Amino acid sequence: MSPGNRKQMDPLEQAIETALSPGIFISYNSAWSFVDDVQDVANDIGKIIKKEPERAAHLYEIFIAACHEKADEIDDSSGNFGMLVEDLFRGWIKARQAANDDPDETAKSLLSWMEDDPYGFCHDLDREVVNVLDKKGLDAFVQQIRSKFESTLTQDDKEKSFPGYERRRWGGALKNLLAAQRNVDAYIALCEQTELKARDCKAIAKIYRNRRRPEDALSWVERGLKIARLDSRKSYEEYELRELNRALFAKIGRAEDALQSAWSEFESHPSTFTYKELMRYVPAKEKTAWHQKAMAASEKGDLSSQIELWLEKKESDRLVSRLRRATDKELEDLSHYRTEPLARKLERSDSDIAARVYRALCMRIVNAGKSKYYNAALDHIEHAKKCYTKAGLNADWQVAVADVRNRHFRKKGFMAGFEDIVAGAPKHVEPPFLERAKARWPRKSKNR
Repeated sequence: MSPGNRKQMDPLEQAIETALSPGIFISYNSAWSFVDDVQDVANDIGKIIKKEPERAAHLYEIFIAACHEKADEIDDSSGNFGMLVEDLFRGWIKARQAANDDPDETAKSLLSWMEDDPYGFCHDLDREVVNVLDKKGLDAFVQQIRSKFESTLTQDDKEKSFPGYERRRWGGALKNLLAAQRNVDAYIALCEQTELKARDCKAIAKIYRNRRRPEDALSWVERGLKIARLDSRKSYEEYELRELNRALFAKIGRAEDALQSAWSEFESHPSTFTYKELMRYVPAKEKTAWHQKAMAASEKGDLSSQIELWLEKKESDRLVSRLRRATDKELEDLSHYRTEPLARKLERSDSDIAARVYRALCMRIVNAGKSKYYNAALDHIEHAKKCYTKAGLNADWQVAVADVRNRHFRKKGFMAGFEDIVAGAPKHVEPPFLERAKARWPRKSKNR
């Protein structure tokens, strides 16, 4: 670009180019801060939509195209850059609507991006834009997507690598838009042309619920649950359908059915989430009794969920009793997100259990050979030693030491620090930053 043309460039165009750093590859480690900087420019464009919608729409168009140009120069494993592009499309729609631009042209442009999407930025664009399209815009987009879907019905899928993919894709997009329109008749008619799934039943039920037709909503929930039960895999749709089922029971005066459904869910999977759902339907005067009943039932749950639930509900005696029965392998299999706060909580009150939990935290890292976390493992085992000592369990500590030496003697990066902890060698403490800085300044001779 010539210097003269660059002088006439919109300053926000220049900001887009500067932020995207064309020609420079953005590594995974740099991608987060890079996207944050690019997002700042997007925010600046968003600020002018109200006063200068035409300018904002034009800038968004440049920005979206520029992001596609940049796509090969960034490691977007986290998906942040893709989410930024989705946000740009939402801003572009808002700007065009503020400028009273033709909704049909907006819809056609969205469809063209979805059809030609080499980087996957627009794969779920229908789902992302339904909340910003106004009524005219949504109607126009439905018309475009419906036309695309209907064209797939006449296509011969036999020559395609993935038979039926296009029909499923555009049918799914159309369902998302019809749900946003709350066009239940059109949604049901579309389901007759495609496979009816549990999520379709959920969407239809929600439309009927919003229309204050709970009996119709309940009918579709029950239909969705039947479909979900045929799938051996547990799905989020099934969980949401059960939740919606209970809410509808309560709505139509079937409070006892709602409570029994929540109780059945809790009994099958005791957790903080199912406990909260249960208590939502328990009458106020019965909370204490149902809490005790739930805690007794939770004894049959898995250890990870028990820890979270019992910590939250301050069931300390129950938790301690369960941990005393836990095997070392059970403790090692737990996520450190569960066990780290647990170990800290138990250090003062139940140091014998805290010792085993800290040991498990250490062994979880060492068993997996995660050398970059060996410092954390050493910190855990040092805490374990202190807890064993506090609890008067020196023999148990010696058993743990022998086990580590026997199984992990080849892991030199860990064993050196481990043996220092066993021997009680003093830690090397790094001087504070400023002390190290001051030491670099040459001392002046006293003779001068």
